[in-house]
Amino acid sequence: MTAQTSGTETGTGTGTGMGTGAAARPMLRVSGTGLADGEGNPVRLRGVGLGGWMNMENFITGYPGTEAGMRQAVTSVLGPDRAGLFFDRLLGSFFTAEDAALLAALGTNCVRIPVNYRHFESDLRPFEIIEEGFAHLDRVIGLLGEHGIYSVIDLHALPGAQNQHWHSDNPTHVAAFWLHRHFQDRVVKLWEFMADRYKDNPWVAGYNPINEPADPSGEAIGPFYDRLVKAVRAVDPHHVLFLDGNTYSTDFSVFREVYENTVFVCHDYALAGFAHGGPYPGYTRGEWVDADHLRAAFDKRTRFQRETGTPLWVGEFGPVYTGDPERDAQRYQILRDQLALYDEHQAGWSLWTYKDVGLQGLVSPGPDGAYRERFGPFIAKKKRLGADRWGSTMEESADAMAPLHRLIETEAPDWFAYPWGGRYQTDDLIRHILIAQALLPEYAELFRGLDEPELLALADSFALDNCVRRQPLLDLLAENLGGTASPA
Repeated sequence: MTAQTSGTETGTGTGTGMGTGAAARPMLRVSGTGLADGEGNPVRLRGVGLGGWMNMENFITGYPGTEAGMRQAVTSVLGPDRAGLFFDRLLGSFFTAEDAALLAALGTNCVRIPVNYRHFESDLRPFEIIEEGFAHLDRVIGLLGEHGIYSVIDLHALPGAQNQHWHSDNPTHVAAFWLHRHFQDRVVKLWEFMADRYKDNPWVAGYNPINEPADPSGEAIGPFYDRLVKAVRAVDPHHVLFLDGNTYSTDFSVFREVYENTVFVCHDYALAGFAHGGPYPGYTRGEWVDADHLRAAFDKRTRFQRETGTPLWVGEFGPVYTGDPERDAQRYQILRDQLALYDEHQAGWSLWTYKDVGLQGLVSPGPDGAYRERFGPFIAKKKRLGADRWGSTMEESADAMAPLHRLIETEAPDWFAYPWGGRYQTDDLIRHILIAQALLPEYAELFRGLDEPELLALADSFALDNCVRRQPLLDLLAENLGGTASPA
């Protein structure tokens, strides 16, 4: 297969959410093995993911389970009006002009924006677009554009759930999206609408229509991508498509052709950088992980792109930090080694994630702020129980889990549960679904009795002025990007 570059003329205009000077700026496009602007200048997209914002995640803001379950539990305590006040204020405070300015100062030129379909469509009224759901997305795309930063719109949670985990807002371990035409029809309709909405916005670098798909059969995903690409291109022939591979964006064998003006996105988390990761260099779960291991993993994950001559873009990567200075120094070295590898290949990247309660983010709500003071002990309990997949070392509650692991290994020794085997599946079902769901009422009860100013103060804990900065990480990124990490 060979790479195809769009020969269509790029569009301009005054589309929704456009930043200053957007009308004169043509769209980015694929040009050979990279991206280029309207004048043919190469553009390498490097930045961060805005995880936990329009697609909330348990480890990012500290709740258990899934976003939909959490919202339902909190609403049952606060009532719909006060819950709506809190969640809307959180969306407003989580990312503002100050955040865009910080990212611009670092030298980033791209933010990948994960969104949950529930902002734009209701399960009770499928195919009906919720116009109000675009207010914050338009706002942030506009803010980023004003600071010279492109947006990639990433549909992170699809109806029915496109993968087996919490970040697709999946309360089960079944990716039902691949099993029901109804869910697939709704996503095509939603992307047709979104493509029409942003087709004239040059600060939207493109569309990432399915985050980390995981079709266990591998049979539904290829035909669906064919259908979705055709539908989006009929509405918007200009914007770049950023397409994730199957099995959490690691398997590209599902693609039957190289679509025009398309980037095939890999995700490149380092084994030693997970919460359960060992020393670096050193052993993690029986594998020696060093710079050569990182290179071998990247080479494997990008083989399709290099063989097809298409651009390299790492949609997600980044280590988990522990709070231990020695271990975190090793995590920063993992990141340095990965960035050096991406520089060598001129690969673009989007670091996961910009803001959270302390696991990975560049910035986090201050420890003395309203949110951390109120929810800190609960977050510590979740960590003790290993109730979040992303923060779990898989060793928490070992006395309770060990007999279950032994039982499965003894009675079903040949069982390999998609995507990562029986041990992971057992942890997912017990720790990250059963225990997490059991903790939801406790989290929601922490909202009981709060008045309006207290709810707003909780939400405003995520405003940049109320956050602390992970300075070594900011320094590292600024050094790589040629920006500055000095506090504003």
